[in-house]
Amino acid sequence: MEIIRELREIPNLSIALGFFDGVHLGHQAVISCAVDFAHEIGVQSAVITFKEHPYCFFKGVSPKYILTLEDKYKYLEQLGVDYVFELDFASVCNMSPMQYLSDILMKYFKPKAISTGFNHKFGVDKSGNVKFLSDNQDKFGYVYFATPPQAIFGDMISSTAIRQFIKTGVVDMAENMLGRKFSIKGTVIKGRELGRTIGYPTANIIYPLDIVEPPHGVYDVDVEFPNGVIKRGLANFGVSPTVSNDGITILEVYILNFNEDIYGQELKVCFNKMIRPEIKFDSIEDLKLQIDFDIQSLR
Repeated sequence: MEIIRELREIPNLSIALGFFDGVHLGHQAVISCAVDFAHEIGVQSAVITFKEHPYCFFKGVSPKYILTLEDKYKYLEQLGVDYVFELDFASVCNMSPMQYLSDILMKYFKPKAISTGFNHKFGVDKSGNVKFLSDNQDKFGYVYFATPPQAIFGDMISSTAIRQFIKTGVVDMAENMLGRKFSIKGTVIKGRELGRTIGYPTANIIYPLDIVEPPHGVYDVDVEFPNGVIKRGLANFGVSPTVSNDGITILEVYILNFNEDIYGQELKVCFNKMIRPEIKFDSIEDLKLQIDFDIQSLR
């Protein structure tokens, strides 16, 4: 898959439009529609997206993302996308729907097909929509696909819903909507090393600043190493109030049946479920006893 960060003429594509934060099951349906149609008629597929969420432009602040840009593009590649065009949102957001369609999409890509979600909006004041794209397909010679809403357990799948599930600790429901576990990556750093003194050494990871945060608490997790090995773990995300008063938030992961030096390695931590909120215990002994119980809940 080629990532292109400037407008370039590559005609006869089957394109999918959207920001696709999370590349959740709803997004996957839109993208797979474009990819499948490309294969059907013998052309290449592309995703037309933006580096930063439109929220950054309109609100002047960055939202908390569901996954990193690097991982987003990795998942797009796994879906079979041939090209990703990363456009500058500021340069197109004030275009009328017709300007965007004719001066960007048609001029540079001459798409054979356009795929979007059922509620896709674009152009100045979000005046472009699925009806506009459908009404103009004959005029411009493309086939338009509007993917219907995707739902699970009666809840409509959306990035907003997934963020809310993560923020409230319902990470298993976020997993159902993503089609994979919610995860973060980080480099193992030197910590307080207090876990080692009570028999539970932890890999300490600074949580990515731009990724949506779950509540402070204890989690059942899987830990993936750079070589692809996956081990079970117990993670505490928070400030460790029993052993520290510095207020620094960190992800501390106790990896079951593991005691190797992994400082400096990048780990992928996948959240399975929230076990309990973070608690300040009266003593280290009480904390150790609770960790014993928490570990038993993993088995």
